[in-house]
Amino acid sequence: MTDAATRAAALLKEHRESIDRLDAILVYTLAERFAHTKAVGRLKAEHNLPPSDPAREARQIERLEWLSKEADLDPEFAKNFLAFIISEVIRHHEKLKQ
Repeated sequence: MTDAATRAAALLKEHRESIDRLDAILVYTLAERFAHTKAVGRLKAEHNLPPSDPAREARQIERLEWLSKEADLDPEFAKNFLAFIISEVIRHHEKLKQ
């Protein structure tokens, strides 16, 4: 293996290790987020509140769009990702209401 190929392999390994750490952070962050949204769902169910809050969801999507631009992340991807998360949260809240 050439020196350039050896350096490239080492850099690839470093990038992959960083990706693996970030994937773990994402999973644990999502788990913590869902723990909070489950608590919100229980409160909504106990107080007979609707499982979704369209006004808050719109504000959150707008906020995430701004954050994604600041972070140099595709805003459309960020909005789609949040929309998926919100749909899962609402699904959980609807289950709790039953």
